[in-house]
Amino acid sequence: MENMMLFEVVKLGRSAMQSVVDDWIESYKHDRDVALLDLINFFIQCSGCKGVVSGEMFRNMQNSEIIRRMTEEFDEDSGDYPLTIAGPQWKKFKTSFCEFIAVLVRQCQYSIIYDEYMMDTVISLLTGLSDSQVRAFRHTSTLAAMKLMTALVNVALNLSINMDNTQRQYEAERNKIVAKRANDRLELLLQKRKELQENQDEIENMMNAIFKGVFVHRYRDSIAEIRAICIEEIGVWMKLYSDAFLNDSYLKYVGWTMHDKQGEVRLKCLTALQGLYYNRELNARLELFTSRFKDRIVSMTLDKEYDVAVQAIRLLTLVLNSTDEVLTPEDCESVYHLVYSAHRPVAIAAGEFLFKKLFSQREPEEEGAPKRRGRQSPNVNLIKTTVFFFLESELHEHAAYLVDSLWECGAELLKDWECMISLIRSLTDRQETALIEIMLCTVRQAAECHPPVGRGSGKRVMTAKEKKTQLDDRTRMTELFAVALPPLLAKYAVDAEKVTNLLQLPQFFDLEIYTTGRLEKHLESLLRQIREIVEKHTDTEVLESCSKTYYALCNEEFTIFNRVDIARSQLLDELVDKFNRLLEDFLQEGEDADEDDAYQVLSTLKRITAFHNAHDLSGWDLFTSNFKLLNTGIENGDMPEQIVIHSLQCTHYVILWNLAKSSEGSSKKDDMVTLRKQMRAFCMMCQRYLTNVNTAVKEQAFTILCDLLLIFSHQMVSGGREHLEPLVYSPEDSLQSELLSFILNHVFIDQDDDINSTDGQQDDEAVKIEALHKRRNLLAAYCKLIIYCVVEMKTGADIFKQYMRYYNDYGDIIKETMSKTRQIDKIQCAKTLILSLQQLFNEMLSELGHGFDRSSSAFCGIKELARRFSLTFGLDQVKTRDAIAMLHKDGIEFAFKEPSPQGEGGPPLHLAFLDILSEFSSKLMRQDKRTVHMYLERFMTFQMALQREDCWLPLISYRNSLQAGGDDDTMSVMSGYSSRGSSIRSKKAKPSSISSAGTSAVKRKLPEGTVILGEKNFILKTNPKLSSTSATLLQVPQPHQHPQHHQQMPQHHQTPMEYKYACLLSRRSTGLMEEDEEPIVEDVMMSSEGRMDDLNEGMDFDTMDIDLVRYTCASSETVGMRMYY
Repeated sequence: MENMMLFEVVKLGRSAMQSVVDDWIESYKHDRDVALLDLINFFIQCSGCKGVVSGEMFRNMQNSEIIRRMTEEFDEDSGDYPLTIAGPQWKKFKTSFCEFIAVLVRQCQYSIIYDEYMMDTVISLLTGLSDSQVRAFRHTSTLAAMKLMTALVNVALNLSINMDNTQRQYEAERNKIVAKRANDRLELLLQKRKELQENQDEIENMMNAIFKGVFVHRYRDSIAEIRAICIEEIGVWMKLYSDAFLNDSYLKYVGWTMHDKQGEVRLKCLTALQGLYYNRELNARLELFTSRFKDRIVSMTLDKEYDVAVQAIRLLTLVLNSTDEVLTPEDCESVYHLVYSAHRPVAIAAGEFLFKKLFSQREPEEEGAPKRRGRQSPNVNLIKTTVFFFLESELHEHAAYLVDSLWECGAELLKDWECMISLIRSLTDRQETALIEIMLCTVRQAAECHPPVGRGSGKRVMTAKEKKTQLDDRTRMTELFAVALPPLLAKYAVDAEKVTNLLQLPQFFDLEIYTTGRLEKHLESLLRQIREIVEKHTDTEVLESCSKTYYALCNEEFTIFNRVDIARSQLLDELVDKFNRLLEDFLQEGEDADEDDAYQVLSTLKRITAFHNAHDLSGWDLFTSNFKLLNTGIENGDMPEQIVIHSLQCTHYVILWNLAKSSEGSSKKDDMVTLRKQMRAFCMMCQRYLTNVNTAVKEQAFTILCDLLLIFSHQMVSGGREHLEPLVYSPEDSLQSELLSFILNHVFIDQDDDINSTDGQQDDEAVKIEALHKRRNLLAAYCKLIIYCVVEMKTGADIFKQYMRYYNDYGDIIKETMSKTRQIDKIQCAKTLILSLQQLFNEMLSELGHGFDRSSSAFCGIKELARRFSLTFGLDQVKTRDAIAMLHKDGIEFAFKEPSPQGEGGPPLHLAFLDILSEFSSKLMRQDKRTVHMYLERFMTFQMALQREDCWLPLISYRNSLQAGGDDDTMSVMSGYSSRGSSIRSKKAKPSSISSAGTSAVKRKLPEGTVILGEKNFILKTNPKLSSTSATLLQVPQPHQHPQHHQQMPQHHQTPMEYKYACLLSRRSTGLMEEDEEPIVEDVMMSSEGRMDDLNEGMDFDTMDIDLVRYTCASSETVGMRMYY
């Protein structure tokens, strides 16, 4: 056989492996040295080594010497080798490689394997390669050795079976009477048993050599994939040949490796154990292992790798099947709560565990007997158990998650709606509420066939069988609940929680059943019950459920539409007439109106508002009456809070429904004019209510106002809706100012202050969470106005400056806002960021005075905020270079804007701001640092450069930060002075030292291509090979500054290399890379998070110099922004 032929055949993977092995065996029988040499080279080539073992090397060199020679000839230019190379050619290589080894041993198991030459040579070679420093050798040989071991285990198992059979035949023959006993057969059986025993001993020696020479060392290899191979194969050995391998001597390796730091290795441990626990006959041998490592398995249900957590739960389910005594109630409870996990595979695995544990005592049905339903159903006790579990878990709002977790293993139980209906009347009030909620969730799951919100990654394409099941379930639930629902609504008509859930059932009906099943009388009963509920209740959730039910039933595709539409119209006519009559009386009475009158107006208004959310009530003129009510509330100031809130909401719906008709093009021109007037009048009304004394009213007015400004902004004309342009509304400066003031006064406040202002509510955790959620919604509403350019971007400075102080509450919202604004306009976003820092700096000055300590917490807080802002610019310096340059320009101008309060010779009032600005220096490209440094020196006098007092340290620090990373650049020097220092700050450390420099002139040889500008001038390094273009710096006229001469500077016109970076997702937001916390040590539990280092320090780009002069006019102009929808 030609050299490397085996490798090529296995690489292609097209030939039948058995014929390939048979050819090799024939070659081995003809000349075993040549055949073995081919096999050795096969393993060498499979490792990716280009070297070839020659016949002379094979005869005269030890394995260690051969491996050393192959290591020297290994191609180290690439780290890839056949087992790791990607691509279709290598896709099946590993499978073919493993198959070749298995077939080789199987075909040799009766002769060659026992010749004490072939196997000894192969095992010795693989053992030596597995101890190599070269990863490719180690990985390939370990895989080969483990697969060789697995093949030998199969051989040993066959030998063991043959020995048992031979022994039984021998015993049977020997037990015969002497006359019938065949002595020659006894001798043959005895000889056969002896041969089998010798072969068994030889195979065991081979297995021991592989186990001790390879496995014991490689199961703890530094490469996770190698460790995973070892654990996967030892699981196969214990499962195949349990008599030899299923003992504590081998199980301990799996137990120890369950603590591995890599998820793929832990996963192999669990799958290996599953194969063992699945066989109940092996449970007795696993008792000691289970007691020793049970706690570890339980803890792995919370593994940060979801695949590992799923397999850990499945393993515990197998343990549960074997015996109920092993797992304690505490162990089970740690799995129970995972049915509420947001990760669906984990939840489903936990649901299977729960189903096995709680529902294993199901009564078996007799075969052929009629199926029992209702209270006679075998599921009665199981449904009760489900209700009890749901109540004991104390996560009542998550019934949909519990149902979804149990759906795959207990769908038959959960769809026994007849049993649920019959049980409702025999439970306690609390249990009835829980059962109704579970019943609703099962109906939704059966009708929609997709998991609840938060689970699953998009809609899955349903199979034909699943679609048929869905249709059958909808038909059955409609036939059942169309009859049962009206009596249930009548029974629980006064219970808001039960009625809210029951009213949602018709949303999942197949409405055609009402006609085809002749159920019209039950439809009339349902409509009558809904009407009575509307008249009885004022709870918003109940009314909205009634509104949605009417909306679901009013489907023009079905014949029941006319009947439902008439009932809806009659109800709305009565409600609107009643509201107008009550409102007129209420407004006439004025201050004489009592609480009962106010309650009647409020309850009717609540009903109308709830229906207006889902139904178009533009046929009833609700704008006039509501606007009149709101105007009266402004004039008198004594309108009840809830009436104003619902009136604002109802008027908002009127505007939106009219806009919807205008967008469809179905409205007249006069209607467009009317809508424009109504919208602007309503916006002014909401603006007036921003100053209301009641906090809830102000919040409602603010939220509606933000929504209207966003909806009627310039974006509404996009998408072919140019006819809506007359409706576009841009807020005036006064309105923008009021909106911003509202946010600052009602969102960025302490938690305790907000709690105390909510009508004396108890200071408990639930109230704090609700209040925080409300404030987050308010902030998000305003931030959307910034993102969509409804208000000026600079107003975001007041938001961004709160980033550090309120990071835990609003950090994700503010960070996402910064990300979106940067996508719209990088330069304006940078100006907004620096403006926020300037505002904080001015606030600190007004509080501490100009002589503040730069080590104070206030100044350090601003500096830390600047560092966070700097990290949000990411890694791609090319994309952000203009924005960073503008940021430095504005920062330098601000630092030198105000003169020194100490008079001439003292530092400018804002000079310390340069220390804050230095946080952004690492984001400048090298040539931009040079340009910014030159721009800085336009503001400096000769005396400033010579100062060394502490008050001048910010200037020195900032100049040094502009020189950091520019060792190859010749930066500017002043006559008689050099300020080259090293203040390169690590990413976590603050600048701690400033190198001092002498006052004598620095004499040094300048490199070729250096241009000297003037006497007190800049020294710029240029490249004569590149084309020269002008780079004029903005000159700042100051009476004490020397004039500077401008000179042309060459620019690099080379295309920059673009660095694409990955975004780090926080637990609460997406879109920005930021390292907001110190790195933590990763655990293997779910609570740990990934971290990403800021790689931006010291990046070097060879691109054109930036010109700051072109920003002089742009800073005062409005910059066009792209809209992102």
